[in-house]
Amino acid sequence: MTQILFKNINMKDLHTMKVYEEQGGYRSLKKAFAQKPEEIVEAVKASGLRGRGGAGFPTGLKWSFLAKDVFPRYLCCNADESEPGTCKDRELMLKNPHMLIEGMILCAYACRIETGYIYLRGEFHDLNFIMEKALEDAYAKGYLGKNILGSGFNLDIYTHLGAGAYICGEESALLNSLEGERGEPRMKPPFPAVEGLYAKPTVVNNVETLCVVPYIVNEGAEKYASLGTEKSKGTKLVSVSGHVKKPGNYEVVLGTPIREIIYDLAGGIRDGNKLKAFIPGGSSVPMLPADQVDVSYDYESLAAAGTMLGSGAMIVIDDSVNIVETTLRLISFYMHESCGKCTPCREGTRWLYQIVEKIMQNKGQLDYIEKMEDICDNMNMKAFCPLADACVSPVVSSIKYFRSDYEEYFKNVPVGSV
Repeated sequence: MTQILFKNINMKDLHTMKVYEEQGGYRSLKKAFAQKPEEIVEAVKASGLRGRGGAGFPTGLKWSFLAKDVFPRYLCCNADESEPGTCKDRELMLKNPHMLIEGMILCAYACRIETGYIYLRGEFHDLNFIMEKALEDAYAKGYLGKNILGSGFNLDIYTHLGAGAYICGEESALLNSLEGERGEPRMKPPFPAVEGLYAKPTVVNNVETLCVVPYIVNEGAEKYASLGTEKSKGTKLVSVSGHVKKPGNYEVVLGTPIREIIYDLAGGIRDGNKLKAFIPGGSSVPMLPADQVDVSYDYESLAAAGTMLGSGAMIVIDDSVNIVETTLRLISFYMHESCGKCTPCREGTRWLYQIVEKIMQNKGQLDYIEKMEDICDNMNMKAFCPLADACVSPVVSSIKYFRSDYEEYFKNVPVGSV
């Protein structure tokens, strides 16, 4: 199986400068500095690399959207890995922090940026220490600072710990937090590429996205683009959790059947149970029933199936679970993490939680399902950021595919009860 990001992931001391350099680390810099910045941008475009944080937007295109001739510019690495089920970025930074730094240097050079930030999830204190040590070593070797490798290019990178808010994974809320403001999403437009950190052009990329860039520079855009499907290029890290025998992070070529991910890589369903449902891209995307397990794991195939690849978190649910219970747990998360800025999200998440909680207490009515669908309709695409949409996803998909699980709770409900 093709491995790019996880090729040497379990190698002893890979996190150290010595071992990373022995494996070819930082050799992409000289190759990049021999080219014009715009050539790097074009190579990333040609590679077909798409953002690995959830949105799947073409990375090179995002870089090219930076406001022309406006300086300074900033690079923000989104390491706020708070999406339930997702733990891939954590493993990359824990075991191979220099790969991220190398990717950030290449991105900064391509976009003519001289200041970068690694915005870490508030709970990532251990990773903050690891990244700080890796940055210190990179400065000592001349890979960061002034006139890097005699190229005339300057770059400083800093780490910043958030305060544990899920909403700060949204890029504009991340920027607010980094500026010391309340972590709330901004109105768009303007987008960060035009007016981001400190009202200057800003690139915001996920950890996994930036870690791919050294491979593209070293091996060429064509080699990366040869992997995957026509529109979903390269490999993807998938965090498999839930009712499987071997939960963990796996790197797969995009287009791999989901059945192979669940049954071959993750060892199949535990305790001899059967697959009931799976959430393919983190808790904020619609779940699918077991009969969709042969869908290919790529952006277009999952979209055609009515869901999303998202952050790449595969949450597997077996037939021992009532989906209503799973849905309540997910709604509870989004209700707790709503920043409260906009009414559809602030009020809608709580209403949904209260309704589903009543259903599970056998206090619901059949028209509650219609009420839930109406609330979801008034939340979806009507808030400042996708958090409201994320809460809607498990509700709508659970009703669509597992309505009978809700009806189980209505069997013993007295007629006319509230």
